[in-house]
Amino acid sequence: MIRALRPMIVKEFRQIRRDPTSLGMLLVLPSALIVLVGYAVNFDVRHLPLVILDYDRTPESRTYLERYKHTEYFDHRFDVTSYAEIEQLFLRGKAKIAVVVPAGFGRDLMAGRDVALQIIVDGSDANSAGQAVAVASRMTVDYSSRIALQAFARGGRRLAVDFRPRVWYNPDLETSKFLIPGLIGFIMVLTGVVSTSLTVVREKERGTMEQLMVSPLRSMHIIVGKTVPYLAVSLVAATAILMIGALLFGVEVRGSIAVLYLGILAITLGALGQGLLISTVTDSQQVAFLVSVFSSLLPSFLLSGFVFPISNMPVILQVLSNLAVNKFFLVVVRGVMLKGVGLDVLWPQFLYMVVFAAVMLGVSIRRMQKRSA
Repeated sequence: MIRALRPMIVKEFRQIRRDPTSLGMLLVLPSALIVLVGYAVNFDVRHLPLVILDYDRTPESRTYLERYKHTEYFDHRFDVTSYAEIEQLFLRGKAKIAVVVPAGFGRDLMAGRDVALQIIVDGSDANSAGQAVAVASRMTVDYSSRIALQAFARGGRRLAVDFRPRVWYNPDLETSKFLIPGLIGFIMVLTGVVSTSLTVVREKERGTMEQLMVSPLRSMHIIVGKTVPYLAVSLVAATAILMIGALLFGVEVRGSIAVLYLGILAITLGALGQGLLISTVTDSQQVAFLVSVFSSLLPSFLLSGFVFPISNMPVILQVLSNLAVNKFFLVVVRGVMLKGVGLDVLWPQFLYMVVFAAVMLGVSIRRMQKRSA
């Protein structure tokens, strides 16, 4: 079998080398995407323009508002005297969040009475608005806790509850550590499916497919011979992605490198098998490209949990998400890279990816056999 596969594998490597488009899609495009998306896509709230409306103007209100003026989350831009000014700043896009301190804030606070504060957020950007509210709420709770501790200390009493929240695995809640692992699977699926979907179709258009069919090679030899070179190049691309993620974004692998590469190998085989299957049912490179993009990009981006939580989707979409192999790879890559877990936890995801790859490659071989019959 090795003797039969060698000429086919050598031929595909030569074809990849002679085709700069395929080589660029497999090597250059993944690295470019990881850099572009890693820097361009950022869900972290930083430097939102802030406007302050302080009706109280007491030392207590100024102490509270100082928290907003000395943080990376907000940039204090304006001090206003009315709600109408806040609205105008929001309409012009010069402010995204406003803090309103009512009159009597300091007096009520010193008297031990409950006080009310208002946070106004521009909701046209729902993601930034939600995170801005969360940050402002956390800052207010921290300030309230400090005031309560001081009051208890003056009364000679201690609080019964000591609340100390901690975030594991991504303590700084950095977007890059959430996106980069997910991008690995997304890029591997997209480039793997698109590149291999064009291989058999290219043979058809050039008239060399018939020559392969009448050669001593079996359908399995043709499929395996076309898969191995792309698999090797894809693993090189995955290594480049991991190195870029570590060097530029500080996203390192906490768990086993071997387990991570097993996951990359499994999802890459599935993607290559899917691309080969598409190439056996289409007769032009344009159609193959459209089908491969539609069948890989949309499920990997929308239904895998890469950006949008699957639990928030309608039930029918949650069921359909099981068809996206990247959904299971995301559990593997984030588990290994961020949490350091191993096969004892991730084996169900590996099982699905292996079954998916076996089905894709098996159906591709069957269709190739029917074509040669």
